[in-house]
Amino acid sequence: MTLRLYDTRAQDLRDFVPLDPENITMYVCGPTVQSGPHIGHVRAALSFDLLRRWLAHRYGRVTLVRNVTDIDDKVLANATESEPWWALAYRMEREFTAAYAATGILAPTYEPRATASVPQMQEIIATLIERGHAYPASDGSGDVYFDVRSWADYGSLTNQSIDAMEAAGDADPRGKRNPQDFALWKGAKREEPADAVWASPWGPGRPGWHIECSAMAKRYLGAEFDIHGGGLDLRFPHHENELAQSTAAGDGFARYWVHNGLVNVNGQKMSKSLGNFTLAADILAAHDPLVVRYALAAAHYRSSLDLTESSWAEAESALGRIDTFRRRAFRSLAEGEHGPVFSPGAGYVAIMRRIPESFAQAMDDDLGVPQALAVIHETVRAGNAALDGGDLEAAATALAEVTGMTGVLGLTPVGEKAGAEASALDALVQTMITQRAQARADKDWAAADRIRDAIAAAGITLEDTTDGTHWSIDG
Repeated sequence: MTLRLYDTRAQDLRDFVPLDPENITMYVCGPTVQSGPHIGHVRAALSFDLLRRWLAHRYGRVTLVRNVTDIDDKVLANATESEPWWALAYRMEREFTAAYAATGILAPTYEPRATASVPQMQEIIATLIERGHAYPASDGSGDVYFDVRSWADYGSLTNQSIDAMEAAGDADPRGKRNPQDFALWKGAKREEPADAVWASPWGPGRPGWHIECSAMAKRYLGAEFDIHGGGLDLRFPHHENELAQSTAAGDGFARYWVHNGLVNVNGQKMSKSLGNFTLAADILAAHDPLVVRYALAAAHYRSSLDLTESSWAEAESALGRIDTFRRRAFRSLAEGEHGPVFSPGAGYVAIMRRIPESFAQAMDDDLGVPQALAVIHETVRAGNAALDGGDLEAAATALAEVTGMTGVLGLTPVGEKAGAEASALDALVQTMITQRAQARADKDWAAADRIRDAIAAAGITLEDTTDGTHWSIDG
């Protein structure tokens, strides 16, 4: 089955056809670090972590860029005399990193800060002025604006006409040709810090918010890339403006636009501006991080998510069922409580990387994680039934599939639980190694080869040395 993603611009599901199947390229809008992360930020990052993991499973290499907006009106507004804007931005960036890491969100390939790409922003601005799509403000402020009426496709991402749009509120309107024109460059202001200013052909100042992402995406992924991701609330004006300025500058930019749904509180979007947010640190202090990850992943990424206390309880219960089966299966297979662990041959089933077709179909259908989770639980039920009936081969198959599926979703237990499972896996493989050694001693070469082939099919490499046989997991 072909992977299909809902493209916001097309307003439809589209077959995913990458520019380069050997390297999938993604740009995801990261945080503006004026304050710490709330749980909505974690949900957004998790949505694209799940997509990235599935793409890596399907294609191999994924280059993911997630930026940090460390210079912005909000960052400057929250700075104090005792904590300058750059110190605040760095402290908050670390809080975001900690929340992402706690919930198993993989680090991006590149995580550029906006302040490190100001020259690239200025290059795009200069190109837009040269092409007649941008202009310096008429009031001498040093601002530079994108001329929305100069670009016929402006509004194509959100299917709006310019006349129906609200005025851009990111700069003083007196220097604009049109109220909807947005700031590419903001002239220096007397009341703002002197170290928040860069030299430019249009006078000292700093970049506007939208130009930052266009410049960083191009710098790290090239003029055209596969997927641009972000929260639904970023479609307008942020992503609309990114698309306009990049394509007007001559770049292909994003081929697919993917947006995650928002976390709601009493029917309203959770946001810092509304003051109705729940800090990620508070949630992670109250609940196991794996429970948090499961609860945030349990709803489809494009849907709104209403979190309640029952959300955490349901996630904990679901993970408990998976964990109970895994422990039971590892114990039964390692200790052979129903007799010999296996007889040599096809009974040896991989404990790694088995993905059922039904799981793959769910994930290929616009990242259907809720349906994929249902497949995991169906497999757990089948595995428990196999254990009850003493069918160790069927139980091993279920264990391999559950391990593979939870691995893809980043729901593999960490720490103590992972250590226990690693010990059980080692016991299993050592048993197989012992049986292979006995087969070789008995000169039963066919049996020895079958065991070695079964181990290799599980993604495990054996190395025969003078001091014994050692094993490792491929890749």
